[in-house]
Amino acid sequence: MDLLARLRALGVELPKAPPAVGAYASSYRQGDLLFVAGHTSRTVERPAHRGVVGVDVDIEHAAREARGAAINLLAAAHHAVGMQNVEALVHLRGFVRADPEFERQPAVIDGASLFFAEVFRETPRHARAAVGVASLPGGACVELEAVFAVRKG
Repeated sequence: MDLLARLRALGVELPKAPPAVGAYASSYRQGDLLFVAGHTSRTVERPAHRGVVGVDVDIEHAAREARGAAINLLAAAHHAVGMQNVEALVHLRGFVRADPEFERQPAVIDGASLFFAEVFRETPRHARAAVGVASLPGGACVELEAVFAVRKG
């Protein structure tokens, strides 16, 4: 499975991996697992979409932001180990900046999960958490972190 070719077929070109914005590593490899720190949909050209889901950001837009954050997670993994060494997504944790009464965090994070299902077609679905939070860095409406299985070596 050539993930870069699959991404191109999906119309996705991986951006330059966004750098860490604090005293941490963007990714950390431990054995055959790669832990990728939290990423929003921000790119060099634009910040992540700001807002609160359920107030000034609708679910569909937030799901697109989750997909953008998922692309950034892959860019970080590619930068860390090369996409040819990424075997599967093991776990995804999604944070949704939402109104306290909002209860559809899973629908927002589906924007990332469905994208990853297209990318990693041959592997089982990943485990996941979708959590509502009061704020996120830069005022982003969605942030994701992930654990990938990578080739040994």
